[in-house]
Order: sequence, then structure tokens, then C-alpha cells
Amino acid sequence: MKLVELVVASGKGGVGKSTISGSLAALLAKKGFKLVAADTDAEEPNLHIVLGIDRWDRVEEYYEGRIAYILQDKCTKCNICAEVCPFGAVEVIDGDYRINEYICEGCVTCSLACPAKAIRYRFGIVAGHIMFAEKTKYGFPLVSGELIPGRPNSGKLVTEVKNRAKAILGSKGVLLLDAAAGIGCQVISSLTGAQFALLVIEPTKASLSDLKRIHKLTKHFMIAPMLVINKYDINPEMIGKIEEYAKEENIPIVGKIPFDESVPNSINMGKLVVEAFPDSSASRELKRIADFIAEEVLSNWRAWYSKYRPKKHEPYIPVIIRPQRG
Repeated sequence: MKLVELVVASGKGGVGKSTISGSLAALLAKKGFKLVAADTDAEEPNLHIVLGIDRWDRVEEYYEGRIAYILQDKCTKCNICAEVCPFGAVEVIDGDYRINEYICEGCVTCSLACPAKAIRYRFGIVAGHIMFAEKTKYGFPLVSGELIPGRPNSGKLVTEVKNRAKAILGSKGVLLLDAAAGIGCQVISSLTGAQFALLVIEPTKASLSDLKRIHKLTKHFMIAPMLVINKYDINPEMIGKIEEYAKEENIPIVGKIPFDESVPNSINMGKLVVEAFPDSSASRELKRIADFIAEEVLSNWRAWYSKYRPKKHEPYIPVIIRPQRG
């Protein structure tokens, strides 16, 4: 099997996405799939916690971007840089104009506007870290990335994480990505190039609304979606609405995981629920989902992809809500 990318994503946070990602990775690896997992939530990575990893085998610094600084001997204190900075990064400290490196995004606006040409840039800024667990206790490697607070371009860091994971995996196998919640640049980077997206939803109105947004994004990238309803039994009246949407949009529902106290209990133990409580109701359904993905999706992935990929490309055009004045 060639390299296949499966992204576990959700329109909103807190729906159990990382718990499902970790369990599926462990179960698929146990079935003999060559697999590498990647945590592509660069702002709040937590897949390593789910997998019980308390130390990394290797950590690399990730360099990206530039930060402006002011040459004090040339600065005339004209205040123009502060007026034009779109991020409010210019500060006055003890009468001197300085640029806050945690706010600056290196957009060059200030240097273009500065009449005294007093602004320079530092390049190769440490913007985050890429962490490697060469072999988890479940038998597969994990690559994760974490952005330093205040640094921009989380999407670029996610791309680097994916590239490192692919380098480990090689040309064959399964790259399982645990994406960030929502539809931001991190998620866009996670979805780019993927064949499949496992969309996780809870039976609530908010989760269904956000599912529709992430589903539009999968249409943009021509990705074949699948749906898992987590804690499906906490709000039975929503199930019909979710199933109706899935049927209209040709999204197969591959699993319905019941609410199960063993899930948070296993997290507190630092273990996957399928390891800590293998006979629990949640574990049994997760095993069934893993069996289905292994046998129906990955074993003949081209046929599955052809059946469930969008019939045509639908560009995703975000709605921009501009602030009202007055």
C-alpha cells in the first residue's frame, strides 16, 4: 500500500478527537500496518499525553520568520512606526521606541514607513519545536510540533511536522494525523494532500454546525470523509439530524461511540482506553471502527476514495465579517 494520509479532524474542540486518534493508531499498528502518527495541533498538542509519553527521544528547534528591531542611535522618535504597525508591536519604554518581539510578525510595514531607516530585522527566529518519539509503547513513532506562544505561522510548522513524519514512514504506509479543531491554517495544512478525513462529532447543535464547516473544507481539498459520532447516546434526538446530513452529503458513518466513564479514567491513568479497559463499551466500538477502516478503507483505499470523494471541486470561500464603525 502506498503512503495514505488519514486526518482525524473536528469542527470544534473537546469532542474526543485525540482520544480517538490515539486508539485508532494503536489498533491499526497492532493489525500490522506500517504507521506513523503526527500531532498537527501546533498550538495545543496533546496526542503524546493520550499515548502516555512523558519524555521525547529528540527535540529540534523550528526556525521561521523575522522580527524587527530599532537602531536607537538612528531613531528620531517620530512615532510613525507606532502609527503604521498593524499589530501594535511598537512600544515606548523609558522614552525609547522598541518593538515587542512577541507581537511583531515581521510584516516590514514599519521599516517601509520609517523616514530615518532605523529599523532592521533579525532572521531565523526560533518559532517552535518539533518533537520525536521514535517508538511509542504501542509500536509506532510519533512526531509532534509546538509553536512558541506569540509566534505566527502555525500552518508552516504543521507542514514541517508532516514532512518529518513522511520521512520516517517512507513511500508506503499510513500517516495518521491528529489535527487541530476548527478550520484555521493548522487544519488546512493538515488536510493538504490527504486522501481521507475522519470527522468527529458530538450530538449537539454546535457540533453539527461546525461539522458542516470542516466538511466544506474537505470538499475544497477533494478528500473522502468519514464520520464518527462520539458520545452518541447523550442526546438521541440529534442523531437523526446528523444522519440526515450525512446521507445528503454521502458521508459514511463508520462508528457511534457511547458515553463511557472508562474514557476519562483511562486518560487519568495515562493509557488508551482500549488498553486500560479493553472490554468497555467505548473500547469495543473503537475496535470495530479500526476493523472497518482496516478492512473496508485501507485494504482497498482507491475504491473507497473513488466512492466517497466529492463529485466535484467546491472552493471554500470563507465569510469575512468586518468590524462596524460608529
